[in-house]
Amino acid sequence: MAKNKKKVINLSEQNITFVENERHIKIISFNPNTMEVEVSISETGEKTKKVTKLPFAHLSKDIKKLIKPN
Repeated sequence: MAKNKKKVINLSEQNITFVENERHIKIISFNPNTMEVEVSISETGEKTKKVTKLPFAHLSKDIKKLIKPN
């Protein structure tokens, strides 16, 4: 019996953002299969953005409560 694959959850409309080490981080999506979040990172005072993936476990408890991976 195959496992049910969960769909990627789009979180960009919820505007979940936080600041860490002078970087503004906005959560774009959550993949429950790999337990990773796709984030957009912009440095303070700079226009450049980079999109990358972070492990869900590296987020703070407050942010995890907003995402609710269940």
